[in-house]
Amino acid sequence: MTQFAASGAAGEAAPAGRGIPTPESARTSSYSAVSRPGGGLVGRIIPVRMYAGRSRVMLERSLLTTRTIKWTLISGFFEPLFYLLAMGAGMGSLIGTVEGPTGPVAYAAFIAPGLLATSAMNGAVFDSTTNVFFKLRYAKTYDAMLATSLGPVDVALGEIGWALGRGATYAVTFEIVMLAMGLVHSPWAILAVPAAVLIALGFAAIGMAVCTFLKTFQHLDWVTMSLLPMFLLSTTFFPLSVYPRAAQFVVEAMPLYHGIEMVRALTLGAVDWSMVGHVAYFLAVAVVGVSVTSRRLEKLLLT
Repeated sequence: MTQFAASGAAGEAAPAGRGIPTPESARTSSYSAVSRPGGGLVGRIIPVRMYAGRSRVMLERSLLTTRTIKWTLISGFFEPLFYLLAMGAGMGSLIGTVEGPTGPVAYAAFIAPGLLATSAMNGAVFDSTTNVFFKLRYAKTYDAMLATSLGPVDVALGEIGWALGRGATYAVTFEIVMLAMGLVHSPWAILAVPAAVLIALGFAAIGMAVCTFLKTFQHLDWVTMSLLPMFLLSTTFFPLSVYPRAAQFVVEAMPLYHGIEMVRALTLGAVDWSMVGHVAYFLAVAVVGVSVTSRRLEKLLLT
């Protein structure tokens, strides 16, 4: 009789279909319990079921930890500045003017927007690759974060948002230098900073997505190897017309090309409907980057 009573009590305490939760299910449910259902096309592209609405916590953490490495934040600003001084002021005195989107312009005024876009790219990419890679593969920071109520989308948005802020900081300081050197020729240049933020968003998203596939520090050389030719060839130092038509298609497919053309049009006053295409390009890159990053973090850390 006692045995039947005990078995009955046990049956009430653990009804069918409700076993003891495993560590994996507990960790997964920590964010799914507060996430939103993601159905339809949006849910398939961006996994909103993995979003807990706490990405701001990631930004707060990054702000606190970066107080000790503030000099690292400004290092990416000087490289394009040195290029501007050497190529714009130095070589520019020998070249004179080049054909810009509004006609002949000084060489320094032509390359400055390209270097501004490059500055935003550098800040976003290096923060979303090297920094994220160490946290993912060595410090195991994200393992601890996903054991809380954070979800993979929160981690992705938080890290991408921080990298975006770094790229925007570089862009603001670089545009101040451009203003001081008299290289801004249009009131539209006030939108160059938001454009640089959009560039940083796209590169940060795709940079973090790529980072989730890297396994050793040596693989980070692939990132540098891809950035260097893009920096040199994406109309940073010369117009697209110098290339044969076949090569122009390749250049136009590069993300930095769209960023440079967008910023150059703003600083030189050549705003037209092509800007919509550049903006759409970076929005699409950002959506793809966030989606891939979130799914990769779930696969790497939650399965």
